Amino acid sequence: MQAATVSTSGATKQLRTRRSMRRLLHNLPSRLMLITFSLIFFTPFYWMVVTALKDSAELAKFPPTMLPQTLHWENFAAAVDYFPFVRFMLNTLLITLGAMIGSVISNPLIAYGFSRIQWRFRDSIFYLVIATIFIPFPVIMVALFDIFASLGWVNTFLPLIVPAFFGNATYIFILRQFMLQIPQEISDAARIDGASELRILFSIILPLITPAITVVAIFSFVGTWNDFLSPLIYLQEEALYTLSIGLQYFRSTHSVQFNLLMAASTLTVLPVVILFLVFQRFFIEGVVVTAASK
Repeated sequence: MQAATVSTSGATKQLRTRRSMRRLLHNLPSRLMLITFSLIFFTPFYWMVVTALKDSAELAKFPPTMLPQTLHWENFAAAVDYFPFVRFMLNTLLITLGAMIGSVISNPLIAYGFSRIQWRFRDSIFYLVIATIFIPFPVIMVALFDIFASLGWVNTFLPLIVPAFFGNATYIFILRQFMLQIPQEISDAARIDGASELRILFSIILPLITPAITVVAIFSFVGTWNDFLSPLIYLQEEALYTLSIGLQYFRSTHSVQFNLLMAASTLTVLPVVILFLVFQRFFIEGVVVTAASK
């Protein structure tokens, strides 16, 4: 009896091993493709960090070394003093947080009106809003500059922050798709109980779409943090520059020390990487649900 049990257990283990091998072989091409593309996308970041840790003499070597012979961590401290890094960082952080707060406040309100409330021409106006995604920024750049110039907002942070409080077509679409997955009966029951639309939104809908709001916050943060063209247009004083403009400005007006420039670039990219690593669960969940609801 014991021998039969051992034999059955061994057969079960063999069967599980075969299934695991089949599953591994079945997924091997897709995994290899993912690893290949990951390495391709990771290479520029790797080279930036490696360059930041080299000294000037090692940078002049040919062929270039794949790993620094000596790690020069002091380059990061020198990069902060290389140009007004802290000032530009604070400017960028202020603009980014302002735009992110505006996106998180405005887009759920607009998406709620397009998904949970029935009104005439709702879908037609929604499609019109989505169509604005296909309008390139350079097309409306001059018109926007004229508007902000007439308001006296040029050379201030306002043109970079205030528009976020009026919604973004991409973020509206993401949040609307999330809200459409919530049963309409929940909102109807709340209305019968006397809840207003704002009460339904803040008490019922928003807690259920936390992953989508997190995705919008991440997209807004990354997009504003990395934005180069808009600050270049509206910010005309050096004291107001963001990091993206500051890096380019000092590259064009000073003798370039590429190790310090790469160190500053690494410090600029680091907050975005940390943000994604901290909130990647919400980000992946939000993207998956949005794609599944299309």
